[in-house]
Amino acid sequence: MVTSVSILGATGSIGTSTLALVREGGFRVVALTANSDAKKLAALAKEFDAEIAAVSDEGAYAELKSLLSGTRTKAAGGASGTIEAASARSDILLSAIVGAAGLAPTVAGFAPGRKIALANKECLLTAGSLFMREAQKAGATVLPVDSEHNAVFQALACGKRDAVKRVTLTASGGPFRTLSRERLALVTPEEAVRHPNWSMGAKISIDSATLMNKGLELIEAHYLFDLSSDQLETLVHPQSVVHALVEFHDGSVVAQMAHPDMRIPIGFCLAWPERLEWQAPRLDLAKVGSLHFEAPDHERFPALFLARAALDAGGSAPNVLNAANEVAIDAFRARRLSFPGIPALTGAVLEKAEKEGLYREVSTVNDALGVDHVARSLAATLLPQFAAKAS
Repeated sequence: MVTSVSILGATGSIGTSTLALVREGGFRVVALTANSDAKKLAALAKEFDAEIAAVSDEGAYAELKSLLSGTRTKAAGGASGTIEAASARSDILLSAIVGAAGLAPTVAGFAPGRKIALANKECLLTAGSLFMREAQKAGATVLPVDSEHNAVFQALACGKRDAVKRVTLTASGGPFRTLSRERLALVTPEEAVRHPNWSMGAKISIDSATLMNKGLELIEAHYLFDLSSDQLETLVHPQSVVHALVEFHDGSVVAQMAHPDMRIPIGFCLAWPERLEWQAPRLDLAKVGSLHFEAPDHERFPALFLARAALDAGGSAPNVLNAANEVAIDAFRARRLSFPGIPALTGAVLEKAEKEGLYREVSTVNDALGVDHVARSLAATLLPQFAAKAS
Protein backbone atom coordinates (compact mmCIF):
# COMPACT_ATOMS: atom_id res chain seq x y z
CA MET A 1 0.00 0.00 0.00
CA VAL A 2 1.50 3.35 -1.08
CA THR A 3 1.90 5.93 1.69
CA SER A 4 0.59 9.41 0.89
CA VAL A 5 2.41 12.53 2.03
CA SER A 6 1.80 16.28 2.09
CA ILE A 7 4.69 18.72 2.47
CA LEU A 8 4.37 22.21 3.91
CA GLY A 9 7.46 24.12 2.77
CA ALA A 10 8.30 21.92 -0.21
CA THR A 11 10.85 24.28 -1.75
CA GLY A 12 13.01 24.69 1.36
CA SER A 13 15.93 22.52 2.46
CA ILE A 14 13.81 20.05 4.46
CA GLY A 15 11.19 19.86 1.74
CA THR A 16 13.85 19.27 -0.89
CA SER A 17 15.42 16.47 1.18
CA THR A 18 12.00 14.92 1.73
CA LEU A 19 11.18 14.91 -1.97
CA ALA A 20 14.55 13.29 -2.67
CA LEU A 21 13.39 10.38 -0.50
CA VAL A 22 9.95 10.37 -2.13
CA ARG A 23 11.71 9.85 -5.46
CA GLU A 24 13.14 6.62 -4.02
CA GLY A 25 9.59 5.24 -4.25
CA GLY A 26 6.78 4.07 -2.01
CA PHE A 27 5.13 7.47 -1.56
CA ARG A 28 2.40 9.44 -3.26
CA VAL A 29 2.37 13.23 -2.99
CA VAL A 30 -0.98 14.81 -2.13
CA ALA A 31 -0.18 18.45 -1.33
CA LEU A 32 2.78 20.81 -1.64
CA THR A 33 3.17 24.37 -0.38
CA ALA A 34 5.73 27.15 -0.69
CA ASN A 35 6.02 30.75 0.39
CA SER A 36 6.31 32.60 -2.92
CA ASP A 37 8.33 30.55 -5.43
CA ALA A 38 5.44 29.70 -7.77
CA LYS A 39 7.71 28.52 -10.57
CA LYS A 40 9.56 25.95 -8.48
CA LEU A 41 6.40 24.82 -6.71
CA ALA A 42 4.56 24.33 -10.00
CA ALA A 43 7.43 22.26 -11.36
CA LEU A 44 7.34 20.02 -8.28
CA ALA A 45 3.56 19.71 -8.40
CA LYS A 46 3.79 18.56 -12.01
CA GLU A 47 6.63 16.14 -11.31
CA PHE A 48 4.79 14.47 -8.42
CA ASP A 49 1.25 14.92 -9.79
CA ALA A 50 0.11 16.61 -6.57
CA GLU A 51 -3.58 17.12 -5.93
CA ILE A 52 -3.10 20.65 -4.59
CA ALA A 53 -0.28 23.21 -4.52
CA ALA A 54 -0.45 26.43 -2.51
CA VAL A 55 1.65 29.57 -2.13
CA SER A 56 1.20 31.50 1.10
CA ASP A 57 2.10 34.75 -0.70
CA GLU A 58 -1.16 35.82 -2.34
CA GLY A 59 0.85 37.86 -4.84
CA ALA A 60 2.27 34.64 -6.30
CA TYR A 61 -1.09 32.89 -6.65
CA ALA A 62 -1.90 34.14 -10.16
CA GLU A 63 1.44 32.89 -11.49
CA LEU A 64 0.98 29.50 -9.81
CA LYS A 65 -2.52 29.14 -11.20
CA SER A 66 -1.30 29.97 -14.70
CA LEU A 67 1.60 27.52 -14.49
CA LEU A 68 -0.69 24.71 -13.33
CA SER A 69 -3.34 25.38 -15.94
CA GLY A 70 -4.21 22.19 -17.80
CA THR A 71 -2.94 19.90 -15.01
CA ARG A 72 -4.98 18.05 -12.42
CA THR A 73 -3.29 20.02 -9.60
CA LYS A 74 -5.45 22.60 -7.89
CA ALA A 75 -3.74 25.94 -7.24
CA ALA A 76 -4.38 27.80 -3.99
CA GLY A 77 -3.03 30.95 -2.39
CA GLY A 78 -2.76 32.89 0.84
CA ALA A 79 -3.06 31.61 4.41
CA SER A 80 -6.37 29.92 3.62
CA GLY A 81 -4.82 28.12 0.64
CA THR A 82 -1.98 26.79 2.79
CA ILE A 83 -4.45 25.57 5.38
CA GLU A 84 -6.49 23.89 2.63
CA ALA A 85 -3.36 22.10 1.45
CA ALA A 86 -2.48 21.05 5.00
CA SER A 87 -5.99 19.70 5.50
CA ALA A 88 -5.93 17.59 2.34
CA ARG A 89 -6.18 13.94 3.29
CA SER A 90 -2.83 12.12 3.44
CA ASP A 91 -1.10 9.66 5.73
CA ILE A 92 1.76 12.01 6.60
CA LEU A 93 1.94 15.78 6.94
CA LEU A 94 5.50 17.07 6.92
CA SER A 95 5.55 20.55 8.42
CA ALA A 96 8.63 22.45 7.25
CA ILE A 97 7.32 26.00 6.86
CA VAL A 98 9.79 28.41 8.45
CA GLY A 99 8.53 30.61 11.27
CA ALA A 100 5.30 31.16 13.17
CA ALA A 101 3.44 31.01 9.86
CA GLY A 102 3.68 27.23 10.12
CA LEU A 103 1.62 26.97 13.31
CA ALA A 104 -1.94 27.44 12.00
CA PRO A 105 -1.67 25.13 8.96
CA THR A 106 0.04 22.40 10.97
CA VAL A 107 -2.67 22.44 13.62
CA ALA A 108 -5.29 22.49 10.86
CA GLY A 109 -3.69 19.33 9.51
CA PHE A 110 -4.25 17.30 12.68
CA ALA A 111 -6.43 14.26 11.97
CA PRO A 112 -7.02 10.82 13.52
CA GLY A 113 -4.17 8.44 12.76
CA ARG A 114 -2.21 11.02 10.81
CA LYS A 115 1.54 11.29 11.30
CA ILE A 116 2.80 14.85 11.74
CA ALA A 117 6.49 14.95 10.80
CA LEU A 118 7.44 18.16 12.54
CA ALA A 119 10.34 20.24 11.24
CA ASN A 120 8.86 23.60 12.26
CA LYS A 121 10.29 24.78 15.59
CA GLU A 122 7.79 27.57 16.05
CA CYS A 123 4.86 25.18 16.49
CA LEU A 124 6.37 24.21 19.84
CA LEU A 125 8.09 27.48 20.72
CA THR A 126 5.03 29.65 20.23
CA ALA A 127 2.37 27.25 21.55
CA GLY A 128 4.01 24.07 22.82
CA SER A 129 1.42 22.95 25.36
CA LEU A 130 -1.48 23.90 23.12
CA PHE A 131 0.10 22.22 20.08
CA MET A 132 0.75 18.88 21.78
CA ARG A 133 -2.66 18.92 23.49
CA GLU A 134 -4.51 19.54 20.22
CA ALA A 135 -2.52 16.82 18.45
CA GLN A 136 -3.43 14.31 21.14
CA LYS A 137 -7.05 15.40 21.08
CA ALA A 138 -7.20 14.91 17.31
CA GLY A 139 -5.52 11.50 17.47
CA ALA A 140 -2.49 12.61 15.45
CA THR A 141 1.05 11.38 16.19
CA VAL A 142 3.82 14.01 16.30
CA LEU A 143 7.17 12.72 15.04
CA PRO A 144 10.19 15.04 15.34
CA VAL A 145 12.23 15.61 12.19
CA ASP A 146 14.96 17.60 13.91
CA SER A 147 17.98 15.30 14.18
CA GLU A 148 18.43 15.69 17.94
CA HIS A 149 14.78 15.19 18.83
CA ASN A 150 14.48 12.35 16.38
CA ALA A 151 17.45 10.75 18.14
CA VAL A 152 15.73 11.18 21.52
CA PHE A 153 12.55 9.63 20.11
CA GLN A 154 14.50 6.58 18.99
CA ALA A 155 16.55 6.23 22.18
CA LEU A 156 13.50 6.52 24.44
CA ALA A 157 12.19 3.29 22.92
CA CYS A 158 14.90 1.43 24.85
CA GLY A 159 13.18 1.81 28.22
CA LYS A 160 10.07 2.91 30.07
CA ARG A 161 9.44 6.64 30.25
CA ASP A 162 9.36 6.70 34.05
CA ALA A 163 12.85 5.16 34.03
CA VAL A 164 14.39 8.16 32.22
CA LYS A 165 16.79 10.17 34.35
CA ARG A 166 18.29 12.59 31.86
CA VAL A 167 18.23 13.50 28.17
CA THR A 168 21.23 15.21 26.60
CA LEU A 169 21.06 17.05 23.28
CA THR A 170 24.35 17.49 21.47
CA ALA A 171 25.49 20.66 19.73
CA SER A 172 28.22 20.98 17.13
CA GLY A 173 29.33 24.22 18.76
CA GLY A 174 28.94 26.01 15.46
CA PRO A 175 31.68 27.79 13.51
CA PHE A 176 32.83 29.92 16.46
CA ARG A 177 33.29 27.29 19.14
CA THR A 178 36.89 28.28 19.86
CA LEU A 179 36.72 32.04 19.22
CA SER A 180 37.47 34.55 21.97
CA ARG A 181 34.84 37.01 23.17
CA GLU A 182 36.82 39.78 21.47
CA ARG A 183 36.76 38.00 18.13
CA LEU A 184 33.06 37.13 18.50
CA ALA A 185 32.29 40.84 18.58
CA LEU A 186 33.72 41.13 15.05
CA VAL A 187 31.89 38.17 13.49
CA THR A 188 30.14 38.92 10.19
CA PRO A 189 26.85 37.45 8.88
CA GLU A 190 28.78 35.70 6.11
CA GLU A 191 30.93 33.90 8.69
CA ALA A 192 27.94 33.01 10.86
CA VAL A 193 26.07 31.13 8.13
CA ARG A 194 29.00 28.77 7.40
CA HIS A 195 28.06 25.82 9.56
CA PRO A 196 30.90 23.27 9.84
CA ASN A 197 28.73 20.13 9.54
CA TRP A 198 25.22 20.83 8.27
CA SER A 199 23.83 22.49 5.16
CA MET A 200 21.01 24.66 6.48
CA GLY A 201 19.23 27.96 5.96
CA ALA A 202 20.74 31.24 7.15
CA LYS A 203 18.54 31.67 10.22
CA ILE A 204 19.14 28.24 11.73
CA SER A 205 22.85 28.45 10.87
CA ILE A 206 23.14 31.69 12.85
CA ASP A 207 21.16 30.11 15.70
CA SER A 208 23.72 27.30 15.71
CA ALA A 209 26.53 29.85 15.83
CA THR A 210 25.06 31.57 18.91
CA LEU A 211 23.99 28.19 20.39
CA MET A 212 20.44 29.58 20.57
CA ASN A 213 19.40 26.68 18.38
CA LYS A 214 20.35 24.25 21.13
CA GLY A 215 18.48 26.34 23.68
CA LEU A 216 15.38 26.32 21.50
CA GLU A 217 15.74 22.55 21.14
CA LEU A 218 15.75 22.16 24.94
CA ILE A 219 12.37 23.90 25.02
CA GLU A 220 11.06 21.77 22.16
CA ALA A 221 12.20 18.60 23.93
CA HIS A 222 10.31 19.68 27.04
CA TYR A 223 7.04 19.78 25.09
CA LEU A 224 7.69 16.85 22.78
CA PHE A 225 8.65 14.37 25.48
CA ASP A 226 7.09 15.89 28.62
CA LEU A 227 10.48 16.30 30.28
CA SER A 228 11.24 18.70 33.11
CA SER A 229 13.98 21.30 32.83
CA ASP A 230 16.26 19.42 35.22
CA GLN A 231 16.03 16.33 33.00
CA LEU A 232 17.42 18.21 30.00
CA GLU A 233 21.06 19.01 29.28
CA THR A 234 23.28 20.03 26.38
CA LEU A 235 26.74 18.85 25.39
CA VAL A 236 29.02 20.23 22.69
CA HIS A 237 30.04 17.52 20.23
CA PRO A 238 31.86 18.99 17.19
CA GLN A 239 31.64 15.87 15.00
CA SER A 240 27.80 15.78 15.03
CA VAL A 241 27.82 11.99 15.03
CA VAL A 242 26.05 11.41 18.35
CA HIS A 243 22.80 13.34 18.09
CA ALA A 244 21.35 12.73 21.56
CA LEU A 245 21.77 10.56 24.62
CA VAL A 246 19.14 9.17 26.98
CA GLU A 247 20.24 8.12 30.45
CA PHE A 248 18.08 5.73 32.47
CA HIS A 249 17.90 5.35 36.25
CA ASP A 250 19.97 2.14 36.14
CA GLY A 251 22.96 4.06 34.75
CA SER A 252 22.53 2.88 31.16
CA VAL A 253 23.03 5.55 28.50
CA VAL A 254 21.59 5.02 25.02
CA ALA A 255 23.02 7.18 22.23
CA GLN A 256 21.67 7.51 18.69
CA MET A 257 24.39 7.97 16.09
CA ALA A 258 24.24 8.66 12.37
CA HIS A 259 26.01 10.48 9.59
CA PRO A 260 24.98 14.18 9.75
CA ASP A 261 22.40 14.10 6.95
CA MET A 262 18.83 15.36 7.44
CA ARG A 263 17.47 12.70 5.10
CA ILE A 264 18.07 10.12 7.84
CA PRO A 265 15.63 11.57 10.43
CA ILE A 266 13.22 12.55 7.65
CA GLY A 267 13.25 8.99 6.35
CA PHE A 268 12.66 7.68 9.86
CA CYS A 269 9.52 9.80 10.16
CA LEU A 270 8.23 8.85 6.73
CA ALA A 271 8.52 5.12 7.42
CA TRP A 272 7.77 4.96 11.16
CA PRO A 273 7.12 2.54 12.80
CA GLU A 274 9.08 0.72 10.09
CA ARG A 275 12.53 1.64 8.73
CA LEU A 276 13.01 3.12 5.27
CA GLU A 277 15.38 1.20 3.02
CA TRP A 278 17.37 3.60 0.88
CA GLN A 279 20.95 4.43 -0.07
CA ALA A 280 21.67 6.26 3.16
CA PRO A 281 25.18 7.56 3.89
CA ARG A 282 26.84 5.09 6.24
CA LEU A 283 28.58 6.03 9.45
CA ASP A 284 32.21 4.93 9.40
CA LEU A 285 33.49 5.26 12.98
CA ALA A 286 36.96 4.09 12.02
CA LYS A 287 37.14 6.99 9.58
CA VAL A 288 35.76 9.42 12.18
CA GLY A 289 38.51 8.20 14.50
CA SER A 290 37.49 9.87 17.74
CA LEU A 291 34.50 11.63 19.27
CA HIS A 292 34.97 14.78 21.33
CA PHE A 293 32.61 16.20 23.95
CA GLU A 294 32.76 19.34 26.09
CA ALA A 295 30.48 21.45 28.23
CA PRO A 296 29.05 24.57 26.55
CA ASP A 297 30.58 27.92 27.49
CA HIS A 298 27.67 29.99 28.79
CA GLU A 299 29.79 33.13 29.14
CA ARG A 300 30.75 33.31 25.48
CA PHE A 301 27.39 31.89 24.36
CA PRO A 302 24.72 33.29 26.72
CA ALA A 303 21.85 32.29 24.43
CA LEU A 304 21.71 28.90 26.13
CA PHE A 305 21.19 30.58 29.49
CA LEU A 306 18.38 32.74 28.06
CA ALA A 307 16.62 29.69 26.62
CA ARG A 308 16.87 27.82 29.90
CA ALA A 309 15.46 30.84 31.73
CA ALA A 310 12.53 31.00 29.29
CA LEU A 311 11.89 27.29 29.72
CA ASP A 312 11.86 27.63 33.50
CA ALA A 313 9.60 30.71 33.36
CA GLY A 314 7.03 28.78 31.31
CA GLY A 315 3.88 30.23 29.82
CA SER A 316 4.62 32.37 26.77
CA ALA A 317 8.26 33.01 27.68
CA PRO A 318 9.55 30.61 24.97
CA ASN A 319 7.32 32.40 22.46
CA VAL A 320 8.83 35.76 23.44
CA LEU A 321 12.34 34.31 23.30
CA ASN A 322 11.81 32.96 19.79
CA ALA A 323 10.25 36.16 18.43
CA ALA A 324 12.93 38.42 19.93
CA ASN A 325 15.70 36.17 18.65
CA GLU A 326 14.30 36.28 15.11
CA VAL A 327 14.19 40.09 15.16
CA ALA A 328 17.74 40.16 16.49
CA ILE A 329 18.99 37.80 13.77
CA ASP A 330 17.34 39.88 11.06
CA ALA A 331 19.09 42.97 12.47
CA PHE A 332 22.42 41.14 12.57
CA ARG A 333 22.06 40.01 8.97
CA ALA A 334 21.30 43.62 8.03
CA ARG A 335 24.44 44.70 9.94
CA ARG A 336 22.41 46.73 12.40
CA LEU A 337 23.45 44.54 15.32
CA SER A 338 26.68 42.84 16.34
CA PHE A 339 26.90 39.08 16.88
CA PRO A 340 26.91 39.44 20.71
CA GLY A 341 24.03 41.85 20.27
CA ILE A 342 21.75 38.96 19.27
CA PRO A 343 21.50 37.46 22.79
CA ALA A 344 21.79 40.92 24.37
CA LEU A 345 18.67 42.22 22.60
CA THR A 346 16.83 38.94 23.16
CA GLY A 347 17.55 39.07 26.88
CA ALA A 348 16.33 42.65 27.12
CA VAL A 349 13.06 41.73 25.40
CA LEU A 350 12.53 38.83 27.80
CA GLU A 351 13.04 41.11 30.77
CA LYS A 352 10.66 43.75 29.37
CA ALA A 353 8.01 41.19 28.44
CA GLU A 354 8.02 39.65 31.90
CA LYS A 355 7.51 43.07 33.50
CA GLU A 356 4.60 43.75 31.13
CA GLY A 357 2.86 40.45 31.99
CA LEU A 358 3.39 38.79 28.63
CA TYR A 359 4.42 35.47 30.21
CA ARG A 360 0.95 33.95 30.13
CA GLU A 361 -0.52 30.68 28.92
CA VAL A 362 -2.27 30.75 25.56
CA SER A 363 -5.45 28.89 24.72
CA THR A 364 -5.72 29.41 20.96
CA VAL A 365 -3.46 29.66 17.93
CA ASN A 366 -4.47 33.30 17.44
CA ASP A 367 -3.57 34.04 21.05
CA ALA A 368 -0.11 32.54 20.54
CA LEU A 369 0.39 34.54 17.35
CA GLY A 370 -0.69 37.65 19.24
CA VAL A 371 2.06 37.16 21.82
CA ASP A 372 4.53 36.63 18.98
CA HIS A 373 3.45 39.94 17.43
CA VAL A 374 3.78 41.90 20.68
CA ALA A 375 7.22 40.40 21.38
CA ARG A 376 8.43 41.41 17.92
CA SER A 377 7.18 44.94 18.52
CA LEU A 378 9.06 45.08 21.81
CA ALA A 379 12.22 43.88 20.08
CA ALA A 380 11.88 46.49 17.35
CA THR A 381 11.42 49.20 19.98
CA LEU A 382 14.50 48.14 21.97
CA LEU A 383 16.72 47.47 18.95
CA PRO A 384 18.14 51.03 18.58
CA GLN A 385 19.67 50.82 22.06
CA PHE A 386 21.73 47.82 21.00
CA ALA A 387 22.27 48.75 17.37
CA ALA A 388 24.30 51.76 18.50
CA LYS A 389 26.68 49.40 20.29
CA ALA A 390 27.23 47.48 17.07
CA SER A 391 28.72 50.46 15.23
